[in-house]
This record gives sequence, structure tokens and C-alpha cells, in this order.
Amino acid sequence: MGREQGITHLTDSATSNQTNAPEFSVSEISFSIKKTMEDTFGYVRVRGELGRISRPGSGHIYLDLKDDRSVLSGVIWKGNVSRLKIQPEQGLEVIATGKITTFPGQSKYQMVIDSIEPAGAGALMALLEERKRKLGAEGLFAPERKQLLPGMPRVIGVITSPTGAVIRDILHRISDRFQLHVLVWPVRVQGETCAAEVANGIRGFNALPAGGAIPRPDLLIVARGGGSIEDLWGFNEEVVVRAAADSQIPLISAVGHETDWTLIDLAADVRAPTPTGAAEIAVPVKAELMSTVDDLSRRLASGLVRLISTRRTELRAAGAALPSPQELLALPRQRFDHAATRLEHALTVNTRSHRGNYQNASARLSPLLLTRGLTSAGDKLTGLGERQQRALGVAINQKRQAHAAVTSRLSPARLTQQIHLGTERLTAFTERLDRAYAARLSKQRDRLDGLEKLLKSLSYKDVLARGYALVRDETGQPIRSAASVAPGAALSIELADGVVDAVASGEGSQPPKTPPKATPAKPKKAAAKTEPSSQASLF
Repeated sequence: MGREQGITHLTDSATSNQTNAPEFSVSEISFSIKKTMEDTFGYVRVRGELGRISRPGSGHIYLDLKDDRSVLSGVIWKGNVSRLKIQPEQGLEVIATGKITTFPGQSKYQMVIDSIEPAGAGALMALLEERKRKLGAEGLFAPERKQLLPGMPRVIGVITSPTGAVIRDILHRISDRFQLHVLVWPVRVQGETCAAEVANGIRGFNALPAGGAIPRPDLLIVARGGGSIEDLWGFNEEVVVRAAADSQIPLISAVGHETDWTLIDLAADVRAPTPTGAAEIAVPVKAELMSTVDDLSRRLASGLVRLISTRRTELRAAGAALPSPQELLALPRQRFDHAATRLEHALTVNTRSHRGNYQNASARLSPLLLTRGLTSAGDKLTGLGERQQRALGVAINQKRQAHAAVTSRLSPARLTQQIHLGTERLTAFTERLDRAYAARLSKQRDRLDGLEKLLKSLSYKDVLARGYALVRDETGQPIRSAASVAPGAALSIELADGVVDAVASGEGSQPPKTPPKATPAKPKKAAAKTEPSSQASLF
């Protein structure tokens, strides 16, 4: 019993320690936070871009104020909506005035907006316009890049989310109009990876080989349902626009609703207002095609009947205008009869003429004359054969003699002799070249020595060595007249063993009253002391 009582006492003590902190209800905490925030901030002015805008049936407006890093929820009560200077539009950059408060029902803070003032185009819209201008300047939206859609595609590739209502609408509309093979490339249609996945889907369908295991689509559809500009931003990315513009397969863009526009709509070959509209553009109605074919068949049969009837009527009219066969054959028959009466006499005369020619020819072709001709032709042939043998022997002897002469000129002893003569000539040329080079070098050296002596004789260095000095002004130009030196001018005096800096004093135009004193030469960097005015005037 004592042990049980001790345990109970400890438990009660622990429970009392845990409940020392005051307890609050959820509503107390929520409203306390609400009061704290409203007292701390009060009325504020917030600048940002309008994002999601919702207008429920209550008449209030719910929206998002955002920048590149954060989003602030806002609400405009129904009573203030009619007093707004401008109506909220997505992508518009504004300055909102109101107070910060909390919504206890969802544990989030929000801004109750009283007024909105325009602050310029939104950041996203400005970025969108800039990207549109850049890609348009590259020609990605040019009309001449657009491809014609196939009239009867066999395979259609759809790039969209496989779980949304969009793909079901497209498949349902295609099955209603015509039974085709549809390939779905699953992608995310919202979020950070949306643009890359859509671009990969377009390029992936284009990379399929014709006649492969997976059929290559004849037409592509990029589809997504409606949404805010942030939701559709993936279809404004540059990688998606370039993939759509480079697609070799005709592409239909069906992103958003009819009022939603993205950059892929400008790069695609055709823009559809909705995904269902894309299916209607891509696939014709089978019943309409069958009706059209039947109508064309009937028109073709009717046209053939009318053509045959017209040709038969024209043929009968032409036949009625022709003469009868008897009239056509009357003149040829008369000519034939006339020729038949002359033919018998002509044949007799022709036979007699040919018989006479034959008898004359047979007299010239007797066996004796033929034998004589053969004998004469044989003698001529024999003579020509003997002449050919003699000419061939003479030609062979001439060629043999020419070959022997060439062989004698190309003997090893003769070649050795020619090489020896060439070597001697080359040695003689080398010796002449060495002598000529030595003579030329000696002549140039003597000329250089003469020029050196002339330079020394004309150089002013020798004059300085005899005790003279060269005075220059501060620009380094020699001074030729004392009158050109102003008092206080910086001078540089060059002696034989160095340069001395000096400053002129007195009037330079007056001649010196006393002869200048000799000043020892100092290094160029050492400062020279100022001499009397007479000596300065001399310099």
C-alpha cells in the first residue's frame, strides 16, 4: 500500500509540473496573432505583380501579389470593388494599399486591399515581351517557316499530361471523327521541369525513324488546359519555342483556352483555341469524307456520261459532213485502172532492157579475162610483199644503230668521266665564290671604317671634349640665342663627361658683365646650384 501511494504521488507531481504553462484554445491563439499583426503593420502600401485572380459569385476578388521570391494573398471586398480606379488583371504590376490581417479559418495571413494603383507592366509580362522580341528577331515566328498540316494523318503524337482531362478529350474527339493511331508522350504541364519535358517530347517524336518499331507521327499536338500565366509559363520558355520551331513534323499548339496566348503558339505551325479544337483541326470527320467521296463519285460518273454523249453527238455531226466511200474511192480507182493498162507494156520493155545489159556484162566476164585479172593482182601483191620485207629490214637496221649509239653514250666509263668533270667545275666555282666574298667583305669593312671616321669628325662630342657645352631648354631643344632664355627657365647643360641641370636668372637679352666661371661636371640626376646672373645669361 505504501509503495502504491508513493507511485501515485510521483505521478501527480509529474502531471502538475507539465501543466504549469497556461493553456490556450485554437481560437485564442488565432485571434491573438491576428490582433498582433494588425497592430504591428496597420495600413501598408505593397508593390508587386498580380498573379492568380479569382472572382467568385459573392462579388469579392481574391488575388495574389508576388515578386520574384514571395507571394502575398490579397482580398478586395465587394464594397470596394466598384470604387477601384483600375480592375485587376493578371500580370499587371500595381501598388496596393490596405492592411495586413490573418484568416483564422486557414491559419494564413493576407492583405485586405482598399485601393489599387497601376505601377507599370508586370515583371513576367515584361520578360515575356522581351523574349518575344528576341525570338521574333531570329525569325522563329516567321510565316514562311510554317508547315502545312497533313490532310489524313495516320499517326498523331500528343504531348501532354497522361492523367488530365485534356488527353481524354482529345482521344474522345479523335475516336468520334476517325479511328487513328495516337501516341502519347507523358510530360508535366506545370512546374519547373515542364519546359524541359515538353521540349524533349517534341525532339523525341522527331527523332523516331520512319518505318521503325514505333511509328513516326505525321502530326504533333502539344496540349494543356487553361490556367494563369504562372501555370502556363513553361510554354513560354525559350527551349520549348526553339524545339517547336525546329520540329520537322507539323505541330499544333493547343495550350490554354482561346484567350490564353503563349510563345509556343507563335512558333507552332497552327494554333488551336482548345485541345478539343486541336483534335478537330488534325482529324477530319469520317462520315463527311465518305459523303464527299460518294458525291465526287456521282459527279464523276455523271460527267463521264455527259462527256461520252457529247463526243458521240460531235462524231455523228462530223461523219454527216464527210463524203461517201464511193466518192472518196472513185478517183483513186480510175488512176489504178489507167496504171494497170500501162503496166504490161512497161514490164515487157523493162525485161528487154535488163536482158541486153546482162548479155553485155556476161561478155566482159569470160573465164580467160577473170584468169588474167587474178594473175595480175597476184603479181602486184607479191611485189608489195617483197617491198615490205626490204623496208622492214632497213628500219630494223636504223633502229639498231641508234640503240648502239645511245648505249655507247650511256656506258659507265663515260658517265664516270662526266661526273669527274662536273666535280672539277663545281670546285672551281666554289673557290671563285670564296675569293669574291672575301673581296666584297673587305671593301664593305673599309667603307664602314671611313664612315665611322667621318661620323667622329662631324659629331659634337669632340667639340664638347675641347671645353665647350651644349645648352638645352626644358623641352630638350638646343638654345641658340641668349635672348630666347627667360629668367627662371629650367636649362640642361651637357658637358663632355655629363649633364648639369640649371635655372636661368637675370635678363637673358643682356650680355654678361663678367666672364663665366667654370663649373665642374655633375651627374645628370644631381641638382645644380644657381650661378650669378652673368654666368646664367651666358648659358
